[in-house]
Amino acid sequence: MHRFLLLVWILFSFYCCVTSAANAQKWRSRSIYQIVTDRFALSGPSYNTSCDPSALRYCGGTWQGIVDHLDYIQGMGFDAIWISPPFTNVEGFTPSGEAYHGYWPQNLTSYNAHFGTVDDLKNLSASLHSKGMYLMLDVVVNHMLPPNPINTTAFSSEQASANPKNFTTGVAPFTDVSYFHQPCWIGNYSNKTEVEQCWLGNETMPWADVNTEDAGVAGMLSQWISKVISDIGVDGLRLSTVKYVSQDFWKTFTNEAGVFTMGEVLSNSTNHTSAYTEVIDAVLDYPTWFKLVSAFSSPQGNLSSVVDAAVDSQQSYESGAFMTGAFLENHDQPRFGAITNDSALRANAMVWPFIYDGMPVVYYVGQEQGFSGGAVPNNHEPLWRTGYNTSHPYYKMITSLNLARKAAINSGDYFLTTPMKFLRGADGHTLAISKPPMLSLLTNAGQNFSSMVHWNITQSVFKSREQLVDVLTCRVHLSAENGGVDMVSTNGMPKVSLPFRKTIVGWSPC
Repeated sequence: MHRFLLLVWILFSFYCCVTSAANAQKWRSRSIYQIVTDRFALSGPSYNTSCDPSALRYCGGTWQGIVDHLDYIQGMGFDAIWISPPFTNVEGFTPSGEAYHGYWPQNLTSYNAHFGTVDDLKNLSASLHSKGMYLMLDVVVNHMLPPNPINTTAFSSEQASANPKNFTTGVAPFTDVSYFHQPCWIGNYSNKTEVEQCWLGNETMPWADVNTEDAGVAGMLSQWISKVISDIGVDGLRLSTVKYVSQDFWKTFTNEAGVFTMGEVLSNSTNHTSAYTEVIDAVLDYPTWFKLVSAFSSPQGNLSSVVDAAVDSQQSYESGAFMTGAFLENHDQPRFGAITNDSALRANAMVWPFIYDGMPVVYYVGQEQGFSGGAVPNNHEPLWRTGYNTSHPYYKMITSLNLARKAAINSGDYFLTTPMKFLRGADGHTLAISKPPMLSLLTNAGQNFSSMVHWNITQSVFKSREQLVDVLTCRVHLSAENGGVDMVSTNGMPKVSLPFRKTIVGWSPC
C-alpha cells in the first residue's frame, strides 16, 4: 500500500513542484542524497569492479550510472541529489592523488570526461526532473589547480606577467596571473582577510586562490554559473569553501545564479556561520553537527550541548534553522560508523536530520548500507559492491524516516514552519523533541544499557488518548489523557511517533 501512496507523492511533486528555477522555498520540503559521482555507480552492471579508496584514483563512477540507479535513491524517499563538482579537474596523479572527487578545478568551461559527456549530465538532469526530483551541483570558485606545479615567484616577475602561459597553461577561464591573489599561505584562521585572500594547500600542492574581490573576476563567474544552470538544467548549488571567499561576492553570485544555494562553512561557531546566512539561502549546519557527533558517539556524550547548538541555530541564522542542511556524514568527515559501532547510538544519530528544522542530507552508502570508513579517503567507498541492497535495515530505516517526514509536511500542521522544541520529561540520557505532528524520543544510552530507557512527557503534545504509530517499528500506542506520552525503549533504540490519522495523508508507514 505504501508503495502506491509513494507513487502518488512522486506524481504530485512532479506536476506541482518542478519548475525551471527552484528557489529556496521550493527546496524546503526536499530530502537530499549526496553523491560522490566517481564512487556511486558505474555505467552498466559491474558490481564486482574493484575500487580501493586508499589508492586515491578514479574508480569509474559516471553520470549515466546515477541515472541507471535513480529508483534506488527515490525508493528511499529522496527527491533531490547533490553530485560532485562536474567540471574538468587537474589530470594525473598529484602529490595528493587523482582529482576523482572534483574539488581541484582546472577548466570551469568544460566538463569532467571521467564522469561522461555533457549530454550525459543533461540527461541526468532531465531524468531527475521526469521523476519530480531536483539536481544540485557542487561548485568551487575559491581556487584553481593548473596542470603543472606553480612557480609562485612568477607573480612578482614581469616576464611571467607578460607570458601568463608560464603559470596558467590549460586553466580556464582565468588565463592570467592577475586573476589570482598574490601567493601566501593561511597561517591564522582567525584573520578573515588572510582566510579569504591567501592560498589553501602547500608548496607541493598549491591551490591558486581566485581574486573574487575583483569586479571583472566576479562578473566572469556570475556569467559562467548562469550559463551552466541554463545549459544543464540545475535546480540548486552547493557552494564549496564558502568562508574562504568574501560575503560580498557570495551575495552577488547567488543573486545572479537565481537558484537555491547551500553553502559549506566549516566552523563549530554558530556566530561565525550566521553571517553567511545573510548572503546565501542556506548553510550546512556544521555547528550543530559537531555537537551531534560528540553527543551520540558514546553514552558519556553531552545531549544538552546538542540542544544548545540547535536553539542557537534557530536564534542566530537569518531564517532560523529552517534554511540549513542537517547531516550526520559527508565526504569530508569520517563516517559515524567509524566513530562508534554501537547500533543504537547510530540509529539515534541517524534520526536527527529528518526531525530537524532544516533539510535532511544523507551521504551515499554511509547510512543506508552501514559503511564505516574513517577519514578521507577511506570514507569514499564504492557503492556498487553492495549490489544496491534495498533490504538493508538502514535503507529501510531511512525510507521510513523520509516518508514519515513527507507525511508530516502534508499533514496540515505546518511542519516546515514550526520550529522544533525540546520537551521536559527526559533525563540525562534522553531527548524529547516536538515538531508537530511528530514527536521524537532519542537516547544515547547505547545498545548495552542494562535497563529500559524511559521518557515521561507530561506536556500536551497530542490529543487525549490519540492513536500513535512509531514509524520505526510500526507499533501502535496511545497518548495519555492529557495528550502526553509515557514510553520505554529496549536496547537504547529511538522512537519517532506520528498520529495514525496523520500518516494516511500521503503515506502509511506500516
